[in-house]
Amino acid sequence: MFNIGFHGISLALMLSASVQVSAQTHYTVLPSSPQQHIQHFGASDAWSMQFIGLWPEKQQEQVADWLFSSENDAQGKPKGIGLSIWRFNLGAGSAEQGDKAQINYATRTECFLNADGTYNWSKQAGQRRFLKLAKERGVPYILAFCNSAPVYFTKNGLATNTGRGGTINLRDDCYDDFARFMATSIKGIEQHDGVKINYISPCNEPDGHWNWLGPKQEGSPATNRELARVAHELGKALSKQKLKTEILVNESSDYRCMLGTHEADWQRGNEIKALFSKDSTDTYVGNVKNLPLLIGGHSYWTNTPLDYMRQCRMQIREACKKQGIKFWQTEICIMGNDEEIGGGGGYDFSMKTALYVARVIHHDLCYANAESWSWWRAAGGDYRDGLLRVYSNDQWKTGYAVDSKLLWSLGNYSRFVRPGAQRFDIKTVGEDGKEIAEGFNDPKGVMCSAYRNSDGKWAIVAINYSEDIKHVKFDVDGQGIKTWTMYRTSDISAESLAPVGTSNGTTTLAPRSITTFVEE
Repeated sequence: MFNIGFHGISLALMLSASVQVSAQTHYTVLPSSPQQHIQHFGASDAWSMQFIGLWPEKQQEQVADWLFSSENDAQGKPKGIGLSIWRFNLGAGSAEQGDKAQINYATRTECFLNADGTYNWSKQAGQRRFLKLAKERGVPYILAFCNSAPVYFTKNGLATNTGRGGTINLRDDCYDDFARFMATSIKGIEQHDGVKINYISPCNEPDGHWNWLGPKQEGSPATNRELARVAHELGKALSKQKLKTEILVNESSDYRCMLGTHEADWQRGNEIKALFSKDSTDTYVGNVKNLPLLIGGHSYWTNTPLDYMRQCRMQIREACKKQGIKFWQTEICIMGNDEEIGGGGGYDFSMKTALYVARVIHHDLCYANAESWSWWRAAGGDYRDGLLRVYSNDQWKTGYAVDSKLLWSLGNYSRFVRPGAQRFDIKTVGEDGKEIAEGFNDPKGVMCSAYRNSDGKWAIVAINYSEDIKHVKFDVDGQGIKTWTMYRTSDISAESLAPVGTSNGTTTLAPRSITTFVEE
């Protein structure tokens, strides 16, 4: 049926033949045990799209197809991973400052606002090009985020903190100005580009314990009081301009800061409780206009050891449940503490990083009950922070992009678990016929999660982290035998979200692979 190449066919035949002679682990989806709805999967334009968006159109289109397309080619293979949310970095004006910005060239951003208070809607042209490319390919949601207030409003006249400590780099008399800038930018993008901004994140990583010591990138810490003040002013500004854009607070840099005071003082810690408990009178944001009962956080630093990864996310789930709020995971890449795969240095095209990240996705969805999940940069250089690897010899003025197994492994989720889907629990029975508690989660073996899309069709994502073939059976409780189309990502070159045939649920999982089963 599908052109999957000689090696893919050989492996598929081998796996199919072995199904009949081996004991199986049986995974049963439980429609009686619904969990969270899934809103979207995404990535950000920082900082690459300001350059790629000015490259030749053919290159732009290829990058956009890889990231946004939900179409298949003639062989039934997805053209892209169908991201359903795109994070747009609303710039603060470090690019206009040049080297005086104390920020690396490749991470500077332009600002729509001029020093005289007027707006220049020709700025951020490359990024806005990708807003349009995303819209053209059906991406339904856009999230704008700020790393810093415009330089005209900051205490040091810069878009980086320069070691000032943990308070916000925003003049006390400019909170309303900052809010007005964000609302005006949202309206301007809609008017000039025809793209609606669905969400706005005003203070990305306010608890960053590194305090954004320059020269690095745009960024500012903020205390919970300062963050709440920004949110209240932003709610008023959005309302005044009759915008329905919703506020995402707070995009924490570290789950541990959401739960306690990890490498920060009491003013920047315990964010779930501080921002959403009605007892926190100075920092409560639950009554802010346009602000849903929702908090964002980033999956950095908490992915090892394995037991802690699970424990930490269960704590996030319980803390959010206690305050009656929802949770989004909005940013992650590989960092220095991810020792299992060698840390973030040097790009990795293989399944090593792809599987590691898939395991994080699984834990964020199944234990933290994340309703949204996003990677950090859509495209990057020789570091494990981009879904695509970009090569350039002239500071990104020209270059080309190459896809990776990391890109396609995210696609095992994003392409088939669409906005509005709902996750359901899975019961697992081992080869010995006995039920296995949390058998859907073996972080060194098989990890499974199940979703019912808004059209009623099921999708099951199965990660095989091991070096062994796994014999499995999938079904949905009370719904009889189904036919599943299988899409697999593995180290086989032809298997990058490749269709590898159909199954009635009794099948095998290839070693070191991710397979999505889509109900026909």
